[in-house]
Amino acid sequence: MGVMKRVSLVFKAKANRALDKMEDPRETLDYSYQRQLELLTKVRRGVADVATSRKRVELQMNQLQQQANKLQDQARKALSMGRDDLAREALTRKASAQSQLDELQTQYAQLQAEEEKLTVASQRLQAKVDAFRTRKETIKATYTAAEAQTRINEAFSGISEEMGDVGMAIQRAEDKTAQMQARAGAIDELMASGALDDVGGRRDDIQSELDMMSANSDVERELARLRGELTAGAPKQLEGSSGAPNGDAAAAQSSQASQGYQGPPQQSEGPYAPQYSPPQQGQQPQQSQQQAQPAGLPVADLPGLADEPQDGDGS
Repeated sequence: MGVMKRVSLVFKAKANRALDKMEDPRETLDYSYQRQLELLTKVRRGVADVATSRKRVELQMNQLQQQANKLQDQARKALSMGRDDLAREALTRKASAQSQLDELQTQYAQLQAEEEKLTVASQRLQAKVDAFRTRKETIKATYTAAEAQTRINEAFSGISEEMGDVGMAIQRAEDKTAQMQARAGAIDELMASGALDDVGGRRDDIQSELDMMSANSDVERELARLRGELTAGAPKQLEGSSGAPNGDAAAAQSSQASQGYQGPPQQSEGPYAPQYSPPQQGQQPQQSQQQAQPAGLPVADLPGLADEPQDGDGS
């Protein structure tokens, strides 16, 4: 197969496919019906022309018949008057008119037969056109219903172009909405934390400082509450350790004996302040309950004892 032949074949195939895609059966049926109506109109026009010719021949036949009858009367009248020559001339003209009349009768018969044929053809074509019109309307209605059903099914299944575009538009709108919501939330958080300022108004430094102090006060209040809970649990630990020997208390007594008695320590106020008693003669001064502390509990955690002077501080 030559190159040009293949190119021609490909072009025809492409053109046929494009035309088939563009073709609408309803439009094709309407065009075919229009062509049949035009053909029917031509047939009817031909019937009318033949009928017109037949009518003209018929008029000519009537005229010739009248002329032949007139010449016949003239010939009879000329014979009655003894004019044989005139009668002979009249009969000669009558014979010529009769000959023309015979030819017209032949043409008239032919035209009449042609007219009958065209009339029958016109009637048959009219019936065919009527049947085609009914068939055409049925096919058009069926095609329209099938097309509508196809579009509905495509819309339900989401494979139609219109519904695909709508679905993509909805998806884009949802994505943009989510993006804007996330951006709005992020800006709210940044403004609440103070990272961003309000453009419409000036920033109040005093109010910011007050807010920070309020936050610090909340922290200190929480710390005091926790310290109070630890303080409330301290007396129970002191009561549990009062009858047991305390290594720290003995060490403190030996340290006080080596340094010498310096007098009664200053009493501190508080619920846990120790009671001072003077030492007896010949006995070493004993360490007051001020230095005694329960095992495992630092002095700083006991209220009223954190500020008292320790032995050996010299204060």
